Amino acid sequence: MKLVKCPRCDLNYIREDEKYCKICLRELKGEKHEDEVELCSICNEAPVLPGKDVCLFCLKEMSKSNSGDDEQSEEIQEGIEPDTIGDMDDVSAMDEIIPDVEPEEDIPSQEFGEIESELSLEDVREDEERKADDEDEEEDR
Repeated sequence: MKLVKCPRCDLNYIREDEKYCKICLRELKGEKHEDEVELCSICNEAPVLPGKDVCLFCLKEMSKSNSGDDEQSEEIQEGIEPDTIGDMDDVSAMDEIIPDVEPEEDIPSQEFGEIESELSLEDVREDEERKADDEDEEEDR
């Protein structure tokens, strides 16, 4: 029993003695394939909501339990006294941290001089415009 690809769709494998795969046979007969209903990953009873992996009931239960977590976080925040927050320094009053970096001695200073002497983009454009103007003047003569 050798498996070969379906000659119609060239996706699914069929046995050598079969003419088409099950999906192509359904399409040829005009039957529509209904997708299987995916069940909730929590309760495994109700169908899931589109784009979710849980049903509506489980989603509501999860949101209720999450709202209980919010109450706990509010209690924690209430434990912070506003007086202690005022003791902190403002960001504007903090000193700037400047790292101590020593220049590398391996790079010769000549390379930096060459880079500084390079033309900027504006200088290059101006030179090209001058050359183009000069060429136009020579053609006019």
